[in-house]
Amino acid sequence: MKAIVLSCDRYRLLADHMILAYGRLWPRHPFRFRVPYQELAPTQPEARVEYRQTPLAIKPTMRELLADLPDDEWIYWAIDDKYPIWMELEPIERLLAWIATPAAEAADCVLFCRCMWMWDPKRLTGERLAGPGGELLLERRAWEQIWMHQFVRVKVIRYLFDHFPDEIPNTAIMDEVKRVMPKPPSLRLWVTRRNRAAFGESTEQGTLTPNCRRSIVAHGLVPSPEFAATTPRNHVQGTHWDNFRWRARIWRASLRVFGGAR
Repeated sequence: MKAIVLSCDRYRLLADHMILAYGRLWPRHPFRFRVPYQELAPTQPEARVEYRQTPLAIKPTMRELLADLPDDEWIYWAIDDKYPIWMELEPIERLLAWIATPAAEAADCVLFCRCMWMWDPKRLTGERLAGPGGELLLERRAWEQIWMHQFVRVKVIRYLFDHFPDEIPNTAIMDEVKRVMPKPPSLRLWVTRRNRAAFGESTEQGTLTPNCRRSIVAHGLVPSPEFAATTPRNHVQGTHWDNFRWRARIWRASLRVFGGAR
């Protein structure tokens, strides 16, 4: 399966680290990572990584990465700003096998890290889909958690980037646009009812997170000088503690709304 990596030369360290993290956590993973570059030479073995020369701009990069792929092909979406720290492999591998069957016809995207706002019922449509091995999938209402690593059909990512502005000076612009961008009802995005993975965030506004720095060193890599600074706190999504914190936050917010209505 092709794994599409949104990255660039400046963040090659993050892409390398993310790929190594998959190799350690999921040694038999089926991915061949497609990594964009501008001038930097390859840094990973060709058996697991395919390098594509692209422009630096984000939209042309994504068009090049997806150019030869049909809309309905399943890919793994793996941006460089996330890396896996825990994966429940058996149900994830069942999902991987399932999406290749007619049973997954109603699915265009399957997220197996249920985290943050994915615990909020208002972010879900209420529709459910039976997945493999008793796995229950919940339909997502909009683009929430589209940056998380997940199985997705090419047409979902293609649609998303085609509707971004041509000029994207920073990645925050994409977040602002996707918050108000309607998701076509024809694109069916799902999340597993049970959380199956946890991911670390590599950076916060371009600054390396302490959790990522520790993981980079643990994987035998050396942070480059441009990543000398570190953010004050860790950034992880999908751990038991993080999910508990978010569910409590959503519960408190719902109580405030209920109290106000009274």
